[in-house]
Amino acid sequence: MDLHSSFPGIADLKRRARRRVPFFVWEYLASGTGTETTLHKNRAALDQVEMLPSILHGPIECDTSTRFLGQDFPLPFGIAPIGMSGLVWPNAEKLLACAAADAGLPYTLSTVASQSPEDLAPHLGKNAWFQLYPPKDPDIRTDILNRVKSAGFSTLVLTVDVPVASRRERQTRSGLTQPPRLTPRLLAQIALRPTWALGMAQNGMPRMRTLDKYIDGHSALPPTAHVGYLLRTSPDMDYVKWLRDAWDGPFIVKGVMRADDAQRLQHAGVDAIWVSNHGGRQFDGAPASINVLPAIRSATNLPLIFDSGIEGGLDILRAIALGADFVMLGRGFLYGLSALGTRGPAHVIDILRQDMIANMGQMGLPNLQEIPSVIPKVDAATQRV
Repeated sequence: MDLHSSFPGIADLKRRARRRVPFFVWEYLASGTGTETTLHKNRAALDQVEMLPSILHGPIECDTSTRFLGQDFPLPFGIAPIGMSGLVWPNAEKLLACAAADAGLPYTLSTVASQSPEDLAPHLGKNAWFQLYPPKDPDIRTDILNRVKSAGFSTLVLTVDVPVASRRERQTRSGLTQPPRLTPRLLAQIALRPTWALGMAQNGMPRMRTLDKYIDGHSALPPTAHVGYLLRTSPDMDYVKWLRDAWDGPFIVKGVMRADDAQRLQHAGVDAIWVSNHGGRQFDGAPASINVLPAIRSATNLPLIFDSGIEGGLDILRAIALGADFVMLGRGFLYGLSALGTRGPAHVIDILRQDMIANMGQMGLPNLQEIPSVIPKVDAATQRV
């Protein structure tokens, strides 16, 4: 079967994924918080970034490779962390890690994933990243760092935009709780999705395996919170500096939306900044991430990663045009996995690659490094380039 004929875009994978996972799982994956204003802003703002085509360049061989944090990558994107990916599709973390390793791209494991660093150690490529939700206890903090380093993770990503649990009303309405409890309501939804149900029966209901050794029973939590909240703290700049001293590899801070915060982080010695509004899942009053990217680019010379709202290769080029050095996306890869199983992640990578090449050709871009030279200066009022 020619996957590009049946699923030429991520939107096609998204539609099929929705039909293959239980309703409560879909609501967990696809929802934002509040009225989802920020989630929709991310998409709308990316669509406002217009790029001028350029003609009469003759045949162009488009080179999509880039160098980021001292590593060469064939493509300027990777797989972002999504907590409890194994709830969305059975064995998701392993399948995504393998796909990233095969493609030579970064894969980021979440602290609250359903598989542990040790589970993934045999499947990691050389660009394995670990996303840390900040533990309060310094002993737990040190132990997690030692575990992820021993498992083969080279890059640490500290997420700083989750000081408290968000509400995620759609997720609550679906009946999902943390940890998931198989109520009659959820069982009825599962019965309608036999492929998902069979996979879960084979792998077991997911839990946050990285945290197992630190949890000895837990008290009641809100339905959108989880046991990780019993361990974590809301970090400050001293916390960032502690991690910078404790971790001897590349260190990234994720969840930055202000230029002044980017400057403070640069002074603290981080290696890169990840511009993100958490995909609209944390704070519904935030601007679109793409709209703050140019100001952050102007405020720091650190490498910048971008996420939030990416749905195709053109979006990746838009982010690079406005100052990003690298792009990450999470939902798109889980749409691919849920739609096509083991074939899905590689197909998502190919969709993004082909879309980038097609649009680079339209703009006369032989490589990503040419974007600043051929794209006019950004008009901050309209985000038109």
